[in-house]
Amino acid sequence: MSIDPTLWPKLHGASVHFPIALVMAAALFDGLAFFWPRPSPRKAQLHAAGYFTIILGALGTFPAVLSGLFMTKGEVLGHDTLLFHHLFVWPAFAGLVGLGVWRVLVDDRASHRSFIAYLVVLFLTAGLMAGAGYWGGELILNS
Repeated sequence: MSIDPTLWPKLHGASVHFPIALVMAAALFDGLAFFWPRPSPRKAQLHAAGYFTIILGALGTFPAVLSGLFMTKGEVLGHDTLLFHHLFVWPAFAGLVGLGVWRVLVDDRASHRSFIAYLVVLFLTAGLMAGAGYWGGELILNS
């Protein structure tokens, strides 16, 4: 019995969209919650949505990264388009996992200043995820 050679690309393609979408959603929800004018049930709901989407996004990065490593046979940088993809992937992966861990450990106990720092890193990570997605698309189009 042999393994289907398209298995890892299929798994990778199926798994990468969840963390990308979830980090964007977390940025939207947490950004709106931060700028909501006053404490209210809506602000709490947006904050909770940001909490769960960043944690699910962080968890979702593991299948995406593992399937990508299988596809590249463990090559963590590569060359040409793959290099550009990985230059965005690795910091985005670290940022997303770090943000998820921070939310689990700190969440409602965060000071105003630390939550601002969290938002800055969140928006930077969302940008890195978008860049990784762009270069991943270029890999597919150019193969």
